[in-house]
Amino acid sequence: MLKVLFSCLLLLPLFAKESAPKSHKEVNATSKAIQEAIKAQMEREKKYAKEQKFYQGKEYNLKEKQVDPKQLEQVPVIEPDYDFDITDVYRDDI
Repeated sequence: MLKVLFSCLLLLPLFAKESAPKSHKEVNATSKAIQEAIKAQMEREKKYAKEQKFYQGKEYNLKEKQVDPKQLEQVPVIEPDYDFDITDVYRDDI
């Protein structure tokens, strides 16, 4: 909430004019623009809070997905085939 208020304070000079507004329509337009900017900033804050909740992972139990190091020893090692010749890829006569 503090970020939203701080953002509003930063946005106020963008909407404020050097002289006072002359008509009621100008006041409403400025007020409406400020309200829309506040609403947009609040939506961004909600999205950020949701992402942070996901990235921190406090609500997720990942213990069941952990790998036992003893099981890793049973996995066979697959040696790579370094005998690859790319010229066969570009041949048209095959």
